[in-house]
Amino acid sequence: MATVQGDLGTGTPLGGRDRTKISGEAGTDDVGRDVAAAAQEAAPRASGGAGTDGVPPKRGRRRAVPEPAPAPVLDDAELRGALEAILLVVDQPVSELVLAEILEQAPERVGAMLDEIAAGYTAAGHGFDLRRAAGGWRLYTRPEYATYVERFVLDGQSVRLTQAALETLAVVAYRQPVTRSRISAIRGVNCDGVLRTLVGRGLVEECGTEADSGAYLYRTTTMFLEKLGLNSVDDLPPLAPFLPDDVEELADATR
Repeated sequence: MATVQGDLGTGTPLGGRDRTKISGEAGTDDVGRDVAAAAQEAAPRASGGAGTDGVPPKRGRRRAVPEPAPAPVLDDAELRGALEAILLVVDQPVSELVLAEILEQAPERVGAMLDEIAAGYTAAGHGFDLRRAAGGWRLYTRPEYATYVERFVLDGQSVRLTQAALETLAVVAYRQPVTRSRISAIRGVNCDGVLRTLVGRGLVEECGTEADSGAYLYRTTTMFLEKLGLNSVDDLPPLAPFLPDDVEELADATR
C-alpha cells in the first residue's frame, strides 16, 4: 500500500490511523487489532446496511395480495331459478339488495328479473303472484283463491278481528305514531284492551313516547303491511275526505 512520509509518521496508510502510536499507548498490539475489527463491523451500519463487499443485503419479497374471486356469471334462466327458490322459503319479505348480495349479482339486474317474474306469474294466471310488500318481495296467493286458502289454513277456526279491533287498527294506521288517548278520542270509547290485542297479534307496536306528555306512541308493524300486501303505509288509500271535521279538536281535548 502507498504510504505518506513526513509529518504523518512512517508507515501510516492513507485514511488509516497510526498503529505504532496506538500500540504505544495501549501497550499491546491486540488493542489495535480490536479497534480495526470494530471499525470494520461498524462500516456496514454507517453505509446504510451494506455488507463488507459494499453490496446492500437482500430484502425479503413482499407477499402478493390475492385478488378477490370474480362474481359468478349467472344467465337469466339460472338467476330466475335461484330467485324463485329463495322466495319459496322466506318467511318475510326480502329486499333486492339482500338477494343481490346472496347471489353476487348487481341489484339492478335482480330488480329487473323480479319484475319480469312477477309479470310472468300474472300473465300465466297462477294461483300465486310475486309482490312488493314491506320494502321487499314475497310470494302471495291471489285474492280470488282466498276462500280456499282460508278454509285450508284455518280449518274452521275464526281468527278474524272484531269491528272494534279493525277500527282501532285503522286509526293507528292513518294517524301513526299516535297515543292511546288520541285513539280513544277518535273512536269515542276506551281502546286499551283492543290495543293490547293488536299488539299481541303483532299488528301494532310501541315506538317511543310523546315529548310533551310522555305517553306511549303506537304504530303499525311490518306484519301489518304483509297482511295487507302493502309496500309501505304510503300505499294506504286516502282517508282524509271521510274523517269528521272535529277530529283534531277531539284529539287535543284529551291531551
